[in-house]
Amino acid sequence: MKKIAILTLLLAFTAVLSQAQRFAYIDTEYIMENIPEYQAAQRELDQIAKEWEEEIEAKFDEVEKMYNEYQAEAAILPEDIKQERQQEMIAKEEEAKELQMQRFGEGGDFSQKQQELIQPIQDKIYEAVEEIAASGNYAVIFDKASGPVMFYSDVQYDLSDEVLQNLGYRN
Repeated sequence: MKKIAILTLLLAFTAVLSQAQRFAYIDTEYIMENIPEYQAAQRELDQIAKEWEEEIEAKFDEVEKMYNEYQAEAAILPEDIKQERQQEMIAKEEEAKELQMQRFGEGGDFSQKQQELIQPIQDKIYEAVEEIAASGNYAVIFDKASGPVMFYSDVQYDLSDEVLQNLGYRN
């Protein structure tokens, strides 16, 4: 009898604790797609990427043009001129590859620009989530956009619209 009473008390205590902790999720992709500043930042990033890609493509086109000219003249060129042209082509190609890495490589210009434009928006979202978590007594809030962490989610726990409202983008 004593075991049943302890078990019942333990189950009641567990039920109270489980209701005290609330869980929810957000979808940061959805949130960011609904923030005009993010859309403007994304457009700016797209424009920058396009300009830099064209700049890099022009460098590689220049190398290709040099190669085609070299191929056309190689039979009549003296050996020292051939080697000089080959070195010029190699140098130009290396220059193009270096520019490509500088612009789009890890920690490159594009990555830095992305960080500069997107990080403030992400910080605002995080602050809004923190406020909602504190006021709503949420123990954990998952990000649905972070990958396949959640296999099932009930829409009643999606706080994405509440985050947008907290940020002032929804009424």
